[in-house]
Amino acid sequence: MKVNKNIKIFINYFLGPLLFAWLAWSIYRQISRQPGLEEALSEIKASLASANVFFLIATIVLMLVNWSLEAYKWMLAVKRVQQISFARAFKAIFSGISFSISTPNSIGEYVGRVLYMEEGNRIKAVSLTIVANMSQLIITFAMGTLALFFLKEQLIASEMVSLAFANAFLWFSGTIVVILLLFYFRLPWLIKIIDKLPQISRFSWAIEAVEHISATLLIKFLSLSVVRFLVFSLQYYLLFELFEVDVNILQSWMGMSVMFLVMAIIPTIALFTDLGLKNELSIQLMGLFTTNHLGVSLASLTIWIINLVFPALIGSLLILGIKNILKKQK
Repeated sequence: MKVNKNIKIFINYFLGPLLFAWLAWSIYRQISRQPGLEEALSEIKASLASANVFFLIATIVLMLVNWSLEAYKWMLAVKRVQQISFARAFKAIFSGISFSISTPNSIGEYVGRVLYMEEGNRIKAVSLTIVANMSQLIITFAMGTLALFFLKEQLIASEMVSLAFANAFLWFSGTIVVILLLFYFRLPWLIKIIDKLPQISRFSWAIEAVEHISATLLIKFLSLSVVRFLVFSLQYYLLFELFEVDVNILQSWMGMSVMFLVMAIIPTIALFTDLGLKNELSIQLMGLFTTNHLGVSLASLTIWIINLVFPALIGSLLILGIKNILKKQK
């Protein structure tokens, strides 16, 4: 399929370099404005000079595992409309991160991913990607709700929340899990309803691929999402160990699960507010178990750099090579 020459020029020579430069400058400003930066840098140097540096190496390796799982899940999702290799899926994931980092709740990731699809399949790929992402959202809400159930008494005792608020939030998040699961496993039924809506039915071709997703594949998406969530949790625990935050793995999981739940509900623009919110939430939640707020803050900053900043910068560079993909679509 022929691709407009002006689009290729825009992507190859303008969008990629501009995105990389903007991300680099914005990330520098975000980090430079962090409170207590000098003390944090000293703490990081001390940690890197100790045997604990292996916790950092393991966290970086888990970042690759995390995004590899997401690439595999996306590859399974879009193969209904186009077969792609794992390497291409992995590049698409990183390119998606480079777009998502500055959009509300990471919706820009679809733009980066569909660049690796053939032109006629891009809209269909978006609908399939939404389904795959929905599985991760379900697991985030489920894990967060479970963790909130166990942490409720401590949250109330610390006067962080009231009993009424804790119960209301618990019921709300639990209800959301049930609703999401009903929609998730009743997609064909939902598509049929959409087909009957006169103003929307004309776009039914874009979501027809979703109608034929099997329950087996949906369960596989959920399974991969569970593993990804456990990888997130383990990364935080390893960084808590790196910065000598005295918490056990269960406490780390509970605190971070509730944080992920809150972050899933609050709309954020990742680059400018995501780090600040995660930092504040993690300090408040892990403060139930530890007084090492600096270590908690350093863990949040490091996980942000490893899981988001590095992949985003790599993704922006990969966009520079997108011309090779577009050539194949001629």
